[in-house]
Amino acid sequence: MELKTAYAFGKTVDMPFAQAQQRAREELAKEGFGVLTEIDVRKKFVEKLQKEFRDYIILGACNPQLAYEALNREINLGTLLPCNVVVYTRDDGKTAVMVMDPVAALSMIGNPEITEIAKQVAEKMWRVLAAL
Repeated sequence: MELKTAYAFGKTVDMPFAQAQQRAREELAKEGFGVLTEIDVRKKFVEKLQKEFRDYIILGACNPQLAYEALNREINLGTLLPCNVVVYTRDDGKTAVMVMDPVAALSMIGNPEITEIAKQVAEKMWRVLAAL
């Protein structure tokens, strides 16, 4: 099932959380993305707040070539990088994979060159999702 908000797109996948997370990493790599950062939200909430939370991980994905091109055109763009990909367990027990919509996030810059790069990133992210 496809999921969409004003700032993200994704889908529900028919696999457990751990498998979806691993597959997302593999498919990101196939599209030239590395995972620069990783935040295990559930673990942090337990550690910092002593509160339980669903399985929820944030992967900070970056395609070095596209990031290089974008930063050369808009140096302050780093404030909006990397592209976050989240994998989490839904309330119904299914697993969701959501991606920050780079077109929505980067269109606020008002630079047509950046919008074109954002479209390339979005196409790659849609391919990642399609492969899951």
